[in-house]
Amino acid sequence: MAGKLAKIFKGDLTLWVILIFLSLISLVIVYSATGKLAYREAHGNTMYYLIRQVIFILTGFGIMLFLVNVVPVSLYFKVSPALVGITVFTLILAFIQYKITGGDKETSRSLTLPFFSFQPAELAKISLVMYAARLLSKAQRTEEELKSAFFWITGVAAGVCFLIFLSNFSTSAMIFFTMIVLMLIARVSFKYIAALIGIGALAVVLIYFTADFFPDSVGRVHTVKSRIDDFISGGKKEVSGTKQEEYARLAIFEGGVFGKGPGNSEVSNYMEAGYNDFIYSIFIEEYGFVGGAFLALLYLILLFRGVIIVRRCERTFPAFTVTGLVLLMTFQAFINMAVSVGAVPVTGQPLPWVSMGGSSMLFTAASFGVILAVSADNQKRKAELDQAQAELEGKNNTSEAEENSEAKNQEESEVPIEDQAL
Repeated sequence: MAGKLAKIFKGDLTLWVILIFLSLISLVIVYSATGKLAYREAHGNTMYYLIRQVIFILTGFGIMLFLVNVVPVSLYFKVSPALVGITVFTLILAFIQYKITGGDKETSRSLTLPFFSFQPAELAKISLVMYAARLLSKAQRTEEELKSAFFWITGVAAGVCFLIFLSNFSTSAMIFFTMIVLMLIARVSFKYIAALIGIGALAVVLIYFTADFFPDSVGRVHTVKSRIDDFISGGKKEVSGTKQEEYARLAIFEGGVFGKGPGNSEVSNYMEAGYNDFIYSIFIEEYGFVGGAFLALLYLILLFRGVIIVRRCERTFPAFTVTGLVLLMTFQAFINMAVSVGAVPVTGQPLPWVSMGGSSMLFTAASFGVILAVSADNQKRKAELDQAQAELEGKNNTSEAEENSEAKNQEESEVPIEDQAL
């Protein structure tokens, strides 16, 4: 039975275990944190969002298994430019759709199609990482090649991130920062990286100080400024007379060391995003500092296993791909946690594989699937190498045995006749 499961659930076993733990945590905390939402949107059916989350998790595991067992890693190298093109097209289409329909800021992030809707920014995370990994893997021979890759990656990433910025500043900033770290790991000259960081910091400063001169229809400049101001002043947009981040800190305080226990959160009934942006604070309220530390540890283990998978890669493209995807997920996880504890301004980033499901959860599943596929490919190559070495050693041992046998026969044939008689 275990052997059959191993043939299906290929790749790093520890990573599968982490996914199982995160799935269980997601189910219990989403069920607990969606009580208010269920009464408002689902006619009081508190099981609605739990069942919805189960469906998303099972679908996500299906995506992972498909990518691990069916799609070869080499295909990602070939399709990465096309994925970037699709990303740009969907981002532009989502912006046009938002302008035509006149929706709110939240709907500007999604592209609504006849049968489903999704956020193109989630596709951008995967496509840009693969595209950068493709260019960097082909530019490892000379400094000039790395310089060329730097400018191509910077240009493409800046264009895509600008389109994302029109509706979601935090995601655009996180993706661009991940590109910078990935290029630094790939040995791009530090002077280029430092210049890019300086330009990025200057852009944020300019956005902050010039936001009041832009109309509300221009991107997220006013949102960026207001969230920085809220963070500095210790506030957030008001919800029933109290700030959301104040509720988050209250939930953490109420949780103490061991928490109130499963389903005993009270603060979630007063929070608008307790099942998404601030889900970590609700988790701490119910499971305490111990539970919060355990959840953070799972993401640290994910980062550690990602490093191990990268070190076992024989080729640069899968190594850079896994590096970028793992960095994105861990950055997003700890940004979400930092927002909950009030360490950084509110960003609106969900906790990967834990926050209530949507298209972001399915794209997170795709990221995990790619990482596990690379891990499975590493294991397959190692098994093939071990088998080849074993066969070679077997041949060498056979040759040595044959040589020893021939030598022994030759020695016996060279013994004098009188000695043989004796």
